[in-house]
Amino acid sequence: MTTEFLIIGQGLCGSWLSYWLKEMGRPVHVIDKYNELSPSRLAAGIINPVTGRRHVSTWKADILLPFALEHYQAMGTMLGTKGISEKILIDFFPSPQMRLSFLKRVEENGEYVGLPSDENEFRQDFNYDFGFGKIVPTYTAHLEELLPAWRSHLLSAGELSVTEFDRAALQINASGIQYKDIKASFIIFCDGPAGVDDNWFGKLPYALNKGEILLARIPGLNADHIYKRSISLVPLGEKDLWWIGSNYGWELEPVVITDTFRKQSESVMKNWLKRPFKIIDHKISLRPANIERRPFVGTHPLYPVLAILNGMGSKGTSLAPYYAKQLAEHLVLGKAIDPEASLDRFRQILSR
Repeated sequence: MTTEFLIIGQGLCGSWLSYWLKEMGRPVHVIDKYNELSPSRLAAGIINPVTGRRHVSTWKADILLPFALEHYQAMGTMLGTKGISEKILIDFFPSPQMRLSFLKRVEENGEYVGLPSDENEFRQDFNYDFGFGKIVPTYTAHLEELLPAWRSHLLSAGELSVTEFDRAALQINASGIQYKDIKASFIIFCDGPAGVDDNWFGKLPYALNKGEILLARIPGLNADHIYKRSISLVPLGEKDLWWIGSNYGWELEPVVITDTFRKQSESVMKNWLKRPFKIIDHKISLRPANIERRPFVGTHPLYPVLAILNGMGSKGTSLAPYYAKQLAEHLVLGKAIDPEASLDRFRQILSR
């Protein structure tokens, strides 16, 4: 088999990169052994324009949000499914101090943050003592529908091999790469946490962490909103199905679910939510975060036929479509990659 671009991984990064390359009319082939616990498949798909205790605007929010909205909608239309929904994030203040911090941000004319006209708006559904703020717009990309739909699209086109990638079988030459019976001009690693063990890009400053989530049925709760306190409640595409999460664990082994997270989350839910709920699943995955909190995008300084799109961390839903397009245009058209995300910033360490 001969192709131009061989992509390793079909999570958010691999899906968006293959999407953009196909949009440009370039031949692609993806290798991905399906893993229902991959970080992209456990993500809630939240695109939140603010971050941190001071609710400051996220990095490049003014660019990433409209881009994500437009192109998740376009991908959804192409695949015959709903790609993205606009929500209002209801941020319940856990303390008077957090309320004051939010009020200060509003007084500073902070983008995306606002106060309710009626602080009793959610008394029917939640217990809360210190009020809440609103973050608008917030989006949920329907990854639970988009990723399987894109996978089916690739399979039907004969552009996906459902198998484990074997790094030892990769051969690099001046004109491209040879992987078993596949010859390609470029290979792009979009393999999430597996990138830590990569022979060529493993020196990048990854900071993997574990995240646990719960899935629950909450009949009748208004799905036009995301609700946040110490945990987040995020509506999924299926009626009354909610994503609950998440935590951060820095001890990477073993990657197993814990009773602690479930018990703590259930305790919060019972004290906070007035509606009945039923936990139906509990999952865990590793996130491919990195120390700099900026993605890894570009080609290897010594082996330009090797490229990477990884390290998206918790903002991957908004980062992946934008930087996948940048990488696609770099590989095909020679366009420059945003210097803050470009792999050029690691040229020295990768050249050792």
